[in-house]
Amino acid sequence: MAISSGTSRVDLATWDPENEATWDSRFAWRTLWITTYNLTLAFCAWYLVSAIAPRLNTIGYDLTKPELYWLVAVPGLAGGFMRMIYMFLPPIVGTRTLVGGSATLLLIPMLGWTFAVRDSSTPYAVLILLAIAAGVGGGAFAGFMPSTSYFFPKRLAGTALGLQAGIGNFGVSLIQFLTPWVVGFGLLGVTALTPQQTRDGQHMWLHNAGLVLVPWVLLGMVLAAVYLRRVPVQANFREQLDIFGLKHTWVMTSIYLMTFGAFSGFAAQLGLLIVNQYGTFANAPDPLKYAFLGPLLGSATRAGFGPLCDRFGGALWTFVAGIGMTASTVFTLFFLAPTDASQFTYFLVGMLAIFTFAGIGNAGTFKQMPMIFPKRQAGGVIGWTASVAAFGPFLVGMALSVFTPRSFFIGCAVYFTICTALTWHYYVRPGAEKPS
Repeated sequence: MAISSGTSRVDLATWDPENEATWDSRFAWRTLWITTYNLTLAFCAWYLVSAIAPRLNTIGYDLTKPELYWLVAVPGLAGGFMRMIYMFLPPIVGTRTLVGGSATLLLIPMLGWTFAVRDSSTPYAVLILLAIAAGVGGGAFAGFMPSTSYFFPKRLAGTALGLQAGIGNFGVSLIQFLTPWVVGFGLLGVTALTPQQTRDGQHMWLHNAGLVLVPWVLLGMVLAAVYLRRVPVQANFREQLDIFGLKHTWVMTSIYLMTFGAFSGFAAQLGLLIVNQYGTFANAPDPLKYAFLGPLLGSATRAGFGPLCDRFGGALWTFVAGIGMTASTVFTLFFLAPTDASQFTYFLVGMLAIFTFAGIGNAGTFKQMPMIFPKRQAGGVIGWTASVAAFGPFLVGMALSVFTPRSFFIGCAVYFTICTALTWHYYVRPGAEKPS
């Protein structure tokens, strides 16, 4: 074996996952779990603003609806641009530097928001800068996923990438589920940080939302430094540009924008969407109780369908997901102008269905790309498609601030139909150009 049994002495000079003689499954899976742990924290940081923003006005801020939409949308915009940088980094800096360095950068938005929420006079411009800093959590995905693809053979690509992306996406639900709990008391060891006063005279420790993640990020930095290594997949910036001359790069970008773009966009905006559509009713639903459910379902299906994609092919499940997302979006359309709070149940069912099918599609696309492209190009395409889809929170947020929700959902249904047709034509139908 080219890899020794020791943790600190790993020779990856002849690494080839497709050759059992030069592939060490234990090392590959250890790399996957450490990277996934850090990716989960990265998604927590990326969606930290969406968990904090709905509470800012209750602790003394006076932000308008458009300002809140922008605040929640900016991490998506920043994450998309950062992914366009991250996508080139795996073959340049290697896994250990990429993961450890990203974990270090996560401390900026976590600590920044910890202090910002403690002072309601903090300028809006500073809040925007902190929202931009949170984008590093989204950017990391475009580096972590291609890096992980170097460690596994194609036969396990769906399982490995599905698990990493699915568990990593769980960070969206984690921060939205964790925040309502941790803001209710002083954290052990930092009780000297006094709570914020809400408008109705209650106490809220909103600074805990970012602070609670800090020790776990520090652990991630240590794990990356001690256990991670790089594999011999190297390419400079110019060499990696060849993916943009390939037709299937653009087809898969469109399809992944349907799946992860919708997942990330609706995950960021679901809380505000519930408030704006159902918040005026006397018995209005509490968005904080429901916002985490969609990302949770989408993350679970993404992780769970990885092995199924390895067995039956990713394209088939991407096609199923496209049909499901289209149908679910059309269903949800009928409950976007409610006349009674009881319609919220149907709205929620429709939204959860969209998230569920989006998760299946995410698993399918990440099985497809390693099958369609050679390994180095597959890593680049994974990074690029992830970069574009990361604009989902920004695109959804801006669209909802310009168009009515019903008009936006109609546009989504049309786009999902087109992407489903592309999946069938190029990858699923008998005689398809690239069955995957």
